[in-house]
Amino acid sequence: MLTLTCPYCGVEADETELSPGGQAHLVRPDVASDDEAFESYLFLRQNPKGVHFERWRHSFGCGKWFHVARCTVTLEVFGAYSAQTSEPPNDLLAVIDERRPNWREVSR
Repeated sequence: MLTLTCPYCGVEADETELSPGGQAHLVRPDVASDDEAFESYLFLRQNPKGVHFERWRHSFGCGKWFHVARCTVTLEVFGAYSAQTSEPPNDLLAVIDERRPNWREVSR
């Protein structure tokens, strides 16, 4: 079972207390964008085998959204961080680099 620690309230919760929100760090196209940009935003998502950045909500806890970096193969969780960040924190990327040396090339 997947267990995540909420970065806001510090509670270690299993996946039954959480709600998945899909891929993290998506940028919504503006109103002037064409249909292809909206189609890409709404329907085309990365689904890598390996390191993935996701959104989760602590549904049965503090109720806040947060981001998680985890491996989709082993369910290893590298860390959780605030949903108000536009990209993963450098210290978390360093942890992933240490545990999975070539993950950036594989995830593309």
